[in-house]
Amino acid sequence: MCGIVGIVAKSNVNQALYDSLTVLQHRGQDAAGIVTCHNGKFALRKDNGFVRDVFRQRHMARLIGNMGIGHVRYPTAGGSNSSEAQPFYVNSPYGIALAHNGNLTNVDTIKRELFETDLRHINTNSDSEVLLNVFAHELHRLGKFQPIADDIFEAIKQLHKRCEGGYAVISMINGHGIVGFRDPHGIRPIVFGKRESYEGTEYMIASESVALDAQGFTLIRDLDPGEAVYIDVKGKLHTQQCAENPVLNPCIFEHVYLARPDSIIDGVSVYKARLRMGEKLAEKILSIRPEHDIDVVIPIPDTSRTSALQLAYKLGVKFREGFIKNRYIGRTFIMPGQKERKKSVKQKLNAIALEFKGKNVLLVDDSIVRGTTSKQIIDMARDAGARKVYFASASPAVRYPNVYGIDMPSASELIAHGYSDDNVGKIIGADWLIYQDLEDLIECAVEGNSDIREFDCSVFNGHYVTGNIDQNYLNKIENIRNDAAKNQQVSSEVQYNENLAIDLYNNK
Repeated sequence: MCGIVGIVAKSNVNQALYDSLTVLQHRGQDAAGIVTCHNGKFALRKDNGFVRDVFRQRHMARLIGNMGIGHVRYPTAGGSNSSEAQPFYVNSPYGIALAHNGNLTNVDTIKRELFETDLRHINTNSDSEVLLNVFAHELHRLGKFQPIADDIFEAIKQLHKRCEGGYAVISMINGHGIVGFRDPHGIRPIVFGKRESYEGTEYMIASESVALDAQGFTLIRDLDPGEAVYIDVKGKLHTQQCAENPVLNPCIFEHVYLARPDSIIDGVSVYKARLRMGEKLAEKILSIRPEHDIDVVIPIPDTSRTSALQLAYKLGVKFREGFIKNRYIGRTFIMPGQKERKKSVKQKLNAIALEFKGKNVLLVDDSIVRGTTSKQIIDMARDAGARKVYFASASPAVRYPNVYGIDMPSASELIAHGYSDDNVGKIIGADWLIYQDLEDLIECAVEGNSDIREFDCSVFNGHYVTGNIDQNYLNKIENIRNDAAKNQQVSSEVQYNENLAIDLYNNK
């Protein structure tokens, strides 16, 4: 997952973009970038790191202009590489910058077409650069010196025909405006809103509604699957459906973990969905173990707190904060390698012994992916004096990799892949493990929007809604995403940097 934002305003947007990216920081902690447009020129700053570390006062001073886009990134495959930080830029036609959240599943085919037919060069391994070049090529084919909204929408129509996968995109066209669009299945989220200034109406596009809230924008709505929104430099809003057969299949994992609870995605409150997850999980516990001996429910900060609170209420047992989180450590799920993840858990959480000592504790987490974090947390609970440690997951067992922009590891590294629930419970050291049922999760997430016919639940059931994923593709991403491959790439990058430093020293 990544976070994207774009603003067309009546004054400089640099500070608003920066503040929006900090609100979206939970969607990516690997890299950040902002590009603005002023008097026909782009100003760009991007690098690895948190938003607060990438942008200094000297950078912000250069990022002038009344429109701009921003991005926070975490890598879907491979290691951290500053050359793949976004937004990306291409000079022809017009000058176009682009930020992207998602993953193209036919990227190799498109790369070949771009090189052999479109005569375009791709300089990184990022599918976002591929997507940018497809958009630029389709605009170039129209041959318009001054493109109007219909021209831009026509380019997006052709892009949808070429690109497969899940993607939400914000792009800025030099001197013309900002466009946002969503894949024909609506897998990745994107919203737009407006605010009134004394000079006129300003517009904003972002991954989540919470970014709009923070800047005083009023949510208009989510983009429909396949739809595009274009705000020209004069501040006029244009929208058009650009896909032939759009269908809404949003990613259900947004509600489980990815999105902030104060966001609304596709008309569904993430907070209320997580409350319902806790209620459904409590009902399942009561049906299986009506005479349970749970003394206290303790959430694993932060994403599971909402579900755990409702679960405790439904069970009629105490809810307590048993773990204190170091808020200066990033989200463990986003850590690029297993070694970093193991190290970060102990740095991130500390148990309050008095909430565990002599008690039967039910720990609640949003999900279990690799299981290493869960095992360490269960060990921490036992070390703090818990008599029994039960573990509840607010989502079903994660058994399959994600192909639409979430860095779910290779199948072989998913703890539930090939194992029963009881086996997983034994591996992580729980006295009892309970998962949410998929049917219940869907019911929790769909309430509030009857237009959602089917979620992308592929990480739970192995069904990929775009219909173009076969075992060969899964084998390919297995080789790219496993921790051994990531560690090899990180080692290569470290060695490259060391060699570069030596060369610079010898030639100074």
